[in-house]
Amino acid sequence: MKHTLLRAISALAGAAALVLSGCAIDHSGHDASKPTIRVAYQTFPSGDLIVKNNRWLEDALPGYNIQWTKFDSGADVNTAFLARQIDLGALGSSPVARGLAAPLNIPYQVAFILDVAGDNEALVARTGTGIESLAGLRGKRVATAFASTAHYSLLAALGRAGLSPADVRLVDLQPQASLAAWQRGDVDAVYTWLPTVDQLRASGKTLITSRELAAAGKPTLDLGVVSRDFAQAHPDVVDTWRKVQARGLRTIRESPDQAAKAVAAQTGTSIDEATAQLREAVFLTPEQLAGPDWLGTETAPGNLAANLHSAAEFLAAQQQIPSAPSLEAYRDALYVKGLPNVLG
Repeated sequence: MKHTLLRAISALAGAAALVLSGCAIDHSGHDASKPTIRVAYQTFPSGDLIVKNNRWLEDALPGYNIQWTKFDSGADVNTAFLARQIDLGALGSSPVARGLAAPLNIPYQVAFILDVAGDNEALVARTGTGIESLAGLRGKRVATAFASTAHYSLLAALGRAGLSPADVRLVDLQPQASLAAWQRGDVDAVYTWLPTVDQLRASGKTLITSRELAAAGKPTLDLGVVSRDFAQAHPDVVDTWRKVQARGLRTIRESPDQAAKAVAAQTGTSIDEATAQLREAVFLTPEQLAGPDWLGTETAPGNLAANLHSAAEFLAAQQQIPSAPSLEAYRDALYVKGLPNVLG
């Protein structure tokens, strides 16, 4: 047993090293005399990118180094959390539901909702494949990033058409790799998110979006999570992080031009493209975020726990995880300390 555990730990460390070796880590302004807060981010348009671009976290926490590391998917963020390589991170609700379940059992909590997926995630069929509907995917090569919200949504979409994963040829590809495979003609359809999904739409047909799946009872979200150990040791930092994230949400709603400029700078798109992309997701107000439908408060945890539990039950039914944890386990995984007042 001891040797098995050691091998597992060694394999995890190796996996984390491989993941981080492929990530972009921003070391700018690093001061060796300060402690470092390690933040995982992804390039889907959100308030998180506004926070990063405008250096609001750095300005609010001058006593710390802020190390931003770019990841391509929630599965990679989960691996980094398991290896204790990051403290705060952005990832989708499906990877979180999976991360809180066995065998991962990642000790983190959901502290923020970055967005509710809308048209910013979609399943697109390549022009020339003859695919006109979900039913046309039978026997086709369909790519998605495994263990992501897009993977979860793809499984739900297949189910709507009476298809199982065995009825298609699933390919595990990160967004940029799926775009390259699409351009080579190696895949017939892709379920992914912005900004890649917009590039696919230029030469393909949208079969279904995450907005449609949400209306049918399978919503997905992008979440901000925090390591339990970090939250316990630095609750003041978590409070500050939530405040600047809430500022990001307000900027999207109240100053869309400023929001688009920041997102464009982080994603390498034009301001017009960033403006259009920000319209495709659903961004909650800070007041909604702390309401009963979402995170809730310390005395009344919100319905997000039920959303995550439902996602885990779906993943278990699809044999993606052994079993779903209890609803209470997901309620315990909501970090609602100080809500709603802490959001400013």
